[in-house]
Amino acid sequence: MSANNEIEFRFLAEPTDVNFGGKVHGGMVMKWIDQASYACAAQWSKRYCVTVSANAIRFIRPILVGQMVSVDARIVHTGNTSMHIYVVVRAGDPKQDNITVTNRCFISFMAMDEAGYPVEVPHYEPVSDEDKKLEKVAIHAKDFAKKLDKDFEQTLGWK
Repeated sequence: MSANNEIEFRFLAEPTDVNFGGKVHGGMVMKWIDQASYACAAQWSKRYCVTVSANAIRFIRPILVGQMVSVDARIVHTGNTSMHIYVVVRAGDPKQDNITVTNRCFISFMAMDEAGYPVEVPHYEPVSDEDKKLEKVAIHAKDFAKKLDKDFEQTLGWK
């Protein structure tokens, strides 16, 4: 990975990462996702960024202690001040080549100035067919999140 719109974290799952069932705790995986996507957003925008939302976090397979974990985050869509990042978590035995997808999601960040106000981010233009498809899904997720916010406001009076 060498593009400015992507980043990869690699590390071993540690005993302190597990839950009572002996698998890596879901909260730990969400922390890794947030850290990698923050690094990706900050690298892209050259600004401090805040998490706006995490959409469709899927827990596909458990991660075990000692497995090599890879957290890949890449910008797949930008708004004026927001960056939409696709994150894939993979894990497997570090002594073998069988690494499998364990989690995936979209997470959105907003770039901020020193006073805490949103600032514009560089525009992202997808190049490959996969990038174009991921941008389409990210836009769909963004639109769904806006609809969900509207539903909460109308139904429950939440803002």
